[in-house]
Amino acid sequence: MSWVVLFIISILLFVFLVTILRVFVGHMKKAQNLEIESFKQTMIDPDNPVGLRGEELENMKRRQEEAQRHLREVISKIPVVQKDGRFQIDEEELRRRKETAAGNGVSGKVNNDIP
Repeated sequence: MSWVVLFIISILLFVFLVTILRVFVGHMKKAQNLEIESFKQTMIDPDNPVGLRGEELENMKRRQEEAQRHLREVISKIPVVQKDGRFQIDEEELRRRKETAAGNGVSGKVNNDIP
């Protein structure tokens, strides 16, 4: 019988503390002019997984597009040949480019250790 009384008292105490906490949070929201976001508002947006806002998101998208464009340009300059169903670096074309650069007296350097 005594455990029932303890259980009822603990439930009443819990409800009382939750009520006080709720009143306190409401008062603080009003005093500091805060808005607490709901869980639905904080769900991850597939276009904005980081949670950036407006201009920050647009700047990040622009930088990523520029980086992708630059990466495409760099990759397109690498000579590639397909061997055995796999794309591999065309070492002969690299050697020809290096010889052409050396023959023209161009002080350009060709990077032969591209993975």
